[in-house]
This record gives sequence, C-alpha cells and structure tokens, in this order.
Amino acid sequence: MADMTSFDKDGTPEVSQPESRDAMRNLAQRLVEAGKLQPSGLDRALRVNEETGENLASALTKLGLVSEIDLAAAYAETLGLKLVARTDFPTEPLFEDRLSLRFLQQARVVPMEQGPDGVVLAMADPLDRFVIDAVRMAAGAPVEVRVATPADIEAALHGLYDGGGDRAADITGGDGGVDAEADVERLRDLASEAPVIRLVNRMIERAVEQRASDIHIEPFEGRIRVRYRVDGVLREAESPADRLAAAIVSRIKIMARLNIAERRLPQDGRIKVVVRGKEFDLRVSTTPSLHGESVVMRILDRDGAVLDFKSLGFLDDTLKIYLSVLERPHGILLVTGPTGSGKTTTLYTSLMRLNSPERKILTVEDPVEYQLDGVLQVQVKPDIELTFARALRSFLRQDPDIMMIGEIRDLETAQIGVQAALTGHLVLSTLHTNDAAGAIARLMDMGVPDYLLTSTINGVAAQRLVRKLCPHCREAREPDAELLDRLGAGDEPPRVLYHPTGCDKCNGGGYSGRSALLEVLVMDDTLRRLVLKRADAHEIEQAAIEGGMMTIYRDGLRKAAEGITSIEEVLRVTWDG
Repeated sequence: MADMTSFDKDGTPEVSQPESRDAMRNLAQRLVEAGKLQPSGLDRALRVNEETGENLASALTKLGLVSEIDLAAAYAETLGLKLVARTDFPTEPLFEDRLSLRFLQQARVVPMEQGPDGVVLAMADPLDRFVIDAVRMAAGAPVEVRVATPADIEAALHGLYDGGGDRAADITGGDGGVDAEADVERLRDLASEAPVIRLVNRMIERAVEQRASDIHIEPFEGRIRVRYRVDGVLREAESPADRLAAAIVSRIKIMARLNIAERRLPQDGRIKVVVRGKEFDLRVSTTPSLHGESVVMRILDRDGAVLDFKSLGFLDDTLKIYLSVLERPHGILLVTGPTGSGKTTTLYTSLMRLNSPERKILTVEDPVEYQLDGVLQVQVKPDIELTFARALRSFLRQDPDIMMIGEIRDLETAQIGVQAALTGHLVLSTLHTNDAAGAIARLMDMGVPDYLLTSTINGVAAQRLVRKLCPHCREAREPDAELLDRLGAGDEPPRVLYHPTGCDKCNGGGYSGRSALLEVLVMDDTLRRLVLKRADAHEIEQAAIEGGMMTIYRDGLRKAAEGITSIEEVLRVTWDG
C-alpha cells in the first residue's frame, strides 16, 4: 500500500483535510486487511461518518468495531510513528501555563517531554493537524508526534492533574473527610464538591476502560474497598481514603436520584453517563452494612451489547438446534442458569432475530437492561403493584405474537405464560436452575400440571459464562493421559489444551472477554412420556443425552480444545454429570 501521508521538516504528519479523510479510510482498510475490522463494520462506520460528520476513527471505536489499541497500533504502523505505552508518560505536567487541562482533554494529547529538537506529543489522533499547530505555537518549538490510546491519555492526564503529588491532597487530604453520621446538608455539599465528583467519575471511567461489568464499593472498619468485576472475576482497585466513604456513596446516590438521608434501608436507582463519547446505564444498588453502605453499580453499555449468537458462544451445531426451537410459532422456550450467566443477553439476541414488522413483541422485565428498537418493553414496579403477572395479563389483551418474561418466579406467572403458549403465542423466559432438565422439575415443583408442560414447553437452553483466553498469549500444551482420563474426554480426546499466560493486551490476566457454555434440551415424545411419569431431573437429562443433547460440560471441553477457553475455566463453572 502506498504511504498515506508525508511528514514535514519537524517530523509531524503533513496532511490537508481532504487528504486526512482519505488517509483515515486507507487506515481503516488496512485494519480490514489485518482482520481487525469486518468489511460490514467499515461500511457501517462510513455511513455514520457520512450521515453525522463524526470522525471515522471515533465512529469505529464508539460502535465497538475496533479496539482503541488496535486503532493506535494501525496509526503507528501506517504513519511510521512510535506507540506510547502507559509507563512512558511523564510524572509532571509540561506547559501548564500555556496548555490548559480542558484543551488537553478535548484534543486528547499529552506533552511528553521537551528536548533540543522540540516537543514530543502523544496523540490519540495523529492526523489532527489543528492540534499539532496549536501545540507548536503554544510551546514555541517543533512537535514530534507519537501515538497513544485515548484511555492511556485520559489516565495520564488524571495522574498529572488530579491524582499526582500534592494534588492528591485535594481529594483525600485536609478536612475534607466526613463521618457517616454527618448532617445531611453537609454531606450533600461535600458530595457536590469537585474532588469527590472527579473521584467518582474517575472510578466509573476506570471500570469502563477495564471492560468491567460491575463496580463494588464496600465499607470495612478503617478502610473502603473498591473492586471491579472483569470477565466475571472481581479485581481489587486503588481505594480512596476511608473518611470519604460517606461522601462517595452520597455522590452516587445524588446521581441515581436516591434519598441520601436514608441509610438504614436498601435502595435501587439508575444513572446515565457518557464515557469517551459512549453512553452507559449504571444500575445502582445500595444496602446498609455494619460499617456503612455498600454500593454495587452494574455497567450496561447501551451501544455495545453483543446481540449475535456466534459472539455469545453458540457453535454451529448448538445454534442450529436452538434456532429450530426458537423459530416455532408458539410454545415456551426457557433459558436457565445462575445469576450473571448471560440469560437475558441470550433472550435479547433471540428477540432481535425474531423482530420484524410483521410481529408484535412485548416484554416484561425487572429491570429493563437494554432498549430494543421495535420491541415494547415494560419495567416491573412492585411499589405500584405492576408485577410480572399483572403485566402479562394486560399483554394478552394487546394482541402480541411474542412475549418475553424476564423471569418466572412464581406459579401465577408460570400459569399465565403457559396459558399464553396454549393460545398461540411464543413465550420466552428464564429460570434459575442448574441445568436444562432441572427447569422441567422446577416448574412441576411450582405446581404447573405435567400435562400442560408437555403441551407447551418446546425446549430449554442452559448456560454458564467462562472467560475467553487472550488470543495473543494463550499457550498450547499437550495434555497427559491422566488428565484426559480424569476429564472423561471420550474416544476423541483433544490433542492440545490451551492455558493462560498473560500479556500487555490482556493486562497480564491471560483472559479477555467471556463466552457461554450451552446445552439445549428439545422436548420430544420420549421426554414427554418421562414428564407425564413425573420423572426426576436426572432421568430427564439422561434421556436427553441419549437423544443427542450435548451437555454444558461437553460444550466446555470442545471450547477448551479449540482454544476459546481453558480447561480450568470449564471445571470452574461445570462438573461432569
């Protein structure tokens, strides 16, 4: 490929505006050729670029089509620039009197050093000639450009201007502490001060940077612990001063429109935030504990929800079976698993596959996690007696084709779901059971008659989430015979199994992202006869396996053999039944 741009005499890219647009398109094409970007994704980003005028690079990252590190690496390789690591940033800010923090944040740049040949400048967008010229004029010296990710630049600016050296005293020092029994107005004032606001905002930003699903703020005697749940595993983060605990909780309550004076009862709320141009919903839960209030914030990416079966972890044969059940015109399809196993995401993906102008789809959820275009969604509100059962009764008068029940929790909800299936509706829902066969037994335990279950249940999918191995550093090893015998690998044991090692791309953890392990039970005549005999879950499962069902454990072994996850992860969430 021809060079995208030239460099002027001081080493900065010399690019006019039209050439910059062409250069960015060429860079995106290089990402496609490297397998970092799908062609359909590039087309989508180009449409956003043309319709809204948004920078193409920004569109690629906001839509989740390219990671920040892949984009930065592409910039560096294509333009022949150096890529800056997080450890390369300075410990003291440069040009404080000439370059404001607001400018640096908006331009996404950090001055790295000033040498005899000019200023070294780390940039998220090295094609932004306006910013380069502005820094050159402010510094009165030539500019040498280097490339960094937006996340690293934000972290560097935070360390330089908010959290480094004496500046840390603004957040954690002095008389800024507050006792848990402090006057509510004083607490409100403290929670509204800039240092506490910055502290909470940075906490949320760091969680997003690390792809965390939850933020846990937990008070203990003499300290406050902050942890992020990344790929299903909690990681401890840097903790603020203990005396700021009440102010931090109050700030979060204000953002979630909760009552900051109420510290004896649990509360739930919601916050909408924007981090680096992307919108996120935070589901906030507070609960009182011995040493203060504990807060958990669930992070929901409004734009980045993965609603694609293959991305969720469905292999081809499993997906074929699942779709054969999903696309039936009426009946019940259940998705089971423990809390946090991705059941709702699987149901959302299923709804989006079924969503069309010819179908009316209604959902009742607690809470509504993602908004689906073209789907009418109802939020359960127990305080005004809008329960699952009450919403479902109203649904039957709305003439729907498909109904989704967030969770079947009681007999009344189950009975209405069964009645809807009997009257020609397709009903999707979740249950908390360990496996697919257990869902049948759970409904019978609730009191649903067995003959109604055999008439309405089309199938049950059970799932668990495992961490995916980092593709950049996973290590293949030949398993020994003892391990294969213990795993019960069968007649075709895997030749290699993959293990985590850790690298810069996965922050040393060896894992990046999560995938579902699945089993799909399809109701057939053999299973119906067992249900009518009131067979237990073990008998139903054995019959389903004999009929061709692949268990969660076996699905996990396949994914371990393919290098999607490790055998340690499979054993962590399953057992060999």
